[in-house]
Amino acid sequence: MTTQDDSGTPTPNGADSAATEKPATPTDEKTYWLDQSGNVSKIFYAVVTVCLLLLAADFFYDKHAEHPLEQYFGFSAFFGFVSYVFIVFAAKQLRKIVMRPEDYYDR
Repeated sequence: MTTQDDSGTPTPNGADSAATEKPATPTDEKTYWLDQSGNVSKIFYAVVTVCLLLLAADFFYDKHAEHPLEQYFGFSAFFGFVSYVFIVFAAKQLRKIVMRPEDYYDR
């Protein structure tokens, strides 16, 4: 004779329903500091703060520029940002040339 447990699956008579259930999957995954979105925000605001402080420091030293554009306030920050954007876009185009198929080494 069989009985049914709460889920509607038949179990042998006298068998414990807990013994027939699937074992729980382990949830012992290690959580890292950057898995929490609040910590990512802290890092973002820290980087922005450091960038603004470095930009403000541009007022407090004497520039010995080799090119006339270097005398302007924030030129180094602007030039660095434009260079970074250029490198990212150039890398996206270079990827089209250099990229190999996913199974390249399996052939």
